[in-house]
Amino acid sequence: MADDYGRKWDRCLADTAVKTVTGLAVGIMFSVLFFKRRTWPVSFGSGLGLGMGYTNCQHDFRSPYLIHGRVVKDQ
Repeated sequence: MADDYGRKWDRCLADTAVKTVTGLAVGIMFSVLFFKRRTWPVSFGSGLGLGMGYTNCQHDFRSPYLIHGRVVKDQ
């Protein structure tokens, strides 16, 4: 049980870090190319990535008994 939580935390932190850094990079790119070096695209992109990572973690921890598979019909 504790090993499962540890695995979920590791996956959540890695996913959130990747999404935040990607959002930051896209925000920097848009800021430099399209918005005359303003700061709001950078903060918007990193906030968007952080929010997506948080939502994925919330979903992982709220559905611990979700079983993926296919439905087998009774005959």
